[in-house]
Amino acid sequence: MGEAGGKTSMGMEPNVAGLLCYLAWWVTGLIFLLTEKENKFVRFHAIQSIAVFVVFTVIFIVLWILQLATMFVPFIGILFMVLMILTGIVIFVLWIVLMVQAYQGKKVKLPWAGNFAEKQA
Repeated sequence: MGEAGGKTSMGMEPNVAGLLCYLAWWVTGLIFLLTEKENKFVRFHAIQSIAVFVVFTVIFIVLWILQLATMFVPFIGILFMVLMILTGIVIFVLWIVLMVQAYQGKKVKLPWAGNFAEKQA
């Protein structure tokens, strides 16, 4: 099962808990970070989920506000709408990849967030 190890302190299989860390973005990451005290695999995925998806949430909110603020300037508004769509696609693909990799018992270290998560886990 890779780096996942034995059961978590919550009695779950680590790969399932790792997947669940990403399920509702940073919310489930936070839940698992607060509840899982033992398993470093699960804590890694919880911390990485929080770090990655808080950043994406902020980016998405900023793009949404900019898109709304520029709705009277057609080209700029369309540009921000396209950026929101592209950001959404990137988030969706990354979300699926992270859940699948965690379920397979793997640690995918994303730039910055992965290093941060590994140090904190």
